[in-house]
Amino acid sequence: MLRTRTALTTAVCTLLGACSLLPSQPAPNPPPVPAASAVAPVPPPLAAASEPPPEQLAQGEAIATAASALIGTPYHFGGADEAGFDCSGLALYVHGRLGLAIPRTAAEQQRAARPVPLAQILPGDLVFFRIRKRGIDHVGIYTGAGQFVHAPHAGVSVAAADLTAGYYARHIVSAGRFWEPPP
Repeated sequence: MLRTRTALTTAVCTLLGACSLLPSQPAPNPPPVPAASAVAPVPPPLAAASEPPPEQLAQGEAIATAASALIGTPYHFGGADEAGFDCSGLALYVHGRLGLAIPRTAAEQQRAARPVPLAQILPGDLVFFRIRKRGIDHVGIYTGAGQFVHAPHAGVSVAAADLTAGYYARHIVSAGRFWEPPP
């Protein structure tokens, strides 16, 4: 069950309420997408030579774990504390708990984060979505194994979701990292 995951993922959205535009009834996790499908699943993270050292990976894991611990917290537009979160408030809060200052909105977070190729995302990385036709308006925290944690929209608590197929796979734009110091 998604609520029992120990990995972490958060979601961030703009203060303009983009998170409230997500589907009100998220579909259950769909079956794997066939290779011929127009939706390409996100590959698992690669263990590449550019992977951060273990002490830095631990910080990413801590972000993922902290986000996962907030699953079930209510959605609150503009919220950035345990009373309730919007997507970007969730990312802001989790990073802040670990001493990392990040911008407030999903679009600002995407611009400020160090880009990470989607094929190389690691737990603790932020995943950014374009739900409307323009700009980044939703964010989540990748927890590993194709899952991320986010604050979807009003009426739905912080939850884990599948990044590899379905709605979010069609809307993902990029990923970024704040927890690894620049080279």
